[in-house]
Amino acid sequence: MSHHDPKDSLITPSAALSQLNERSRDIFRQIVENYLATGEPVGSRNISRMISVPLSPASVRNVMADLEHLGLIYAPHTSAGRLPTELGLRFFVDALMQVGDLTEDERQSIQAQLAAIGKQQSIEATLSDAMTRLSGLTRAAAVVLTGKSNTRLKHIEFVRLEPEQALVVLVAEDGQIENRILALPPGVPSSALVEASNFLNARIRGRTLSEARADLEAALAQSRNELDQLTQKIISAGVASWSGGSNDERRLIVRGHANLLEDLHAMEDLERVRLLFDDLETKKGVADLLGLAERGDGVRIFIGSENKLFSLSGSSTITAPYRDSSGRIVGVLGVIGPTRLNYARVIPMVDYAARIVSQMLGK
Repeated sequence: MSHHDPKDSLITPSAALSQLNERSRDIFRQIVENYLATGEPVGSRNISRMISVPLSPASVRNVMADLEHLGLIYAPHTSAGRLPTELGLRFFVDALMQVGDLTEDERQSIQAQLAAIGKQQSIEATLSDAMTRLSGLTRAAAVVLTGKSNTRLKHIEFVRLEPEQALVVLVAEDGQIENRILALPPGVPSSALVEASNFLNARIRGRTLSEARADLEAALAQSRNELDQLTQKIISAGVASWSGGSNDERRLIVRGHANLLEDLHAMEDLERVRLLFDDLETKKGVADLLGLAERGDGVRIFIGSENKLFSLSGSSTITAPYRDSSGRIVGVLGVIGPTRLNYARVIPMVDYAARIVSQMLGK
């Protein structure tokens, strides 16, 4: 994909729609759909055979010149046909594309595949398998961002390691066990660790730490007279560090890298995929990008340099948030692939997968 800068174009997608007549839209649609299907530029002679209203190649070239002037298409080589720019793809996705609904068979297939993996597994294993299935369905790399604080807890235990250090064992309802190191105030007796465990276990069962945090802080304030001062410090330190839900605590799962190696047309494509692999390895950037999708409902689409992370590899990301049983957004899932993703097919798949995962977490 060209690193065409949308800022260099003369028009916004919304304004472009009003300037394109039916003939121009038809030609533009053929250029984009050919690109999405083959990755190749298409010339005026071929377009003149594809469009619904017959036009000579010369007339098609005139329209293509107008589309190029609007910043919607470009010529990768002087004698070649035309490809859509990133602005053109954005315009196509926003204004012209018909997003197909999933067929009943596709819905049942996704539901059956995801439902089958949702039993007897930890949340992380369930999400990992769900992403493997989504990757297979979309032929792209699938990603999910989830927070450690989303697991519902069953039990907390403190184990002293050093005079001023304890191991905190968090046991989740789904069987996951997570260990964290906690700094202890000087002089903490073993009785304070037991008291802290009892205080927390009476209040956290069946809840995530982030859900329990406000109640824990209120209960701690009410129990100040009854609790030993050192016990209070242990509980306060734990609550503050465990339930913050910072990006560093978040887990990023990527599945289906191999799908990106299919259907490559040239060395240029291979180089682009290599750059995308590099991007996926810098997980912090991917996590930040996916975090953007948590700020609103529904499917979000990032095309090429619209996000800085993938500006070199010219990749697209389609994401949707998913929710827990209380309806709170707890993560985001989606696919990453070349800018010639089959948007009309992938968008409803990502949307539906996010809804099914929300249902699974709700149970």
